[in-house]
Amino acid sequence: MKKIFLIAVTFLTLSVSNAQNSEKAKALLDDVYNKVQGYDNIFVDFKYVLNNKEAGINDETRGNVTMQGDKYLANFFGAQQLFDGSKVYTIVPENEEVTIEDKSNDEDTVTPSKMLTFYREGHTYKWDILQNVQGKKIQFIKLTPIDTNTEIKSILLGIDAETKHIYKVIETGKNGTMTTITVNSFKTNQTLSKTLFTFDENKYKDEGYYIIRN
Repeated sequence: MKKIFLIAVTFLTLSVSNAQNSEKAKALLDDVYNKVQGYDNIFVDFKYVLNNKEAGINDETRGNVTMQGDKYLANFFGAQQLFDGSKVYTIVPENEEVTIEDKSNDEDTVTPSKMLTFYREGHTYKWDILQNVQGKKIQFIKLTPIDTNTEIKSILLGIDAETKHIYKVIETGKNGTMTTITVNSFKTNQTLSKTLFTFDENKYKDEGYYIIRN
């Protein structure tokens, strides 16, 4: 009887501890979200690494994105993507090609404008390790997708404990692929051109680009 009681107490203690950790993790994520929502615009310069040891894949590149509300301008893998609020324009200079598409209504599609808020829904939260990275205290939160059919196994979200800005995202897939995004520079409330999120179709036509409408 005494053994059963001890097991029950241990289980209850673990359950309470897990609940508290989950609440603490959610509170920090809420702080991150509220901080992001308070900015007029955000510029992020980042490093992107895709690794799968089993498949012999190790790709690394840098990119950047400027966001204002839902609008964004991203430079990544030698291409540029612009979203003006209604249409997405993907510009590939190497192919002299521009693809124009309507905004995706797929809630699971992670766009640059969602990269700082994607964690808000569809995950359970767990308080993870605290790391000291170049003098910064980075608190990691482990996200586990609620949808068991997703290809994502887990996501580690590293948050700068002082600024409440996202510093690193480590996504682990069920197939062993690990995708890591590390923020090199995070700037806010920059002076932006009024035409930054405006696509000039005539400019690209004059330069000989092929326009594809999907």
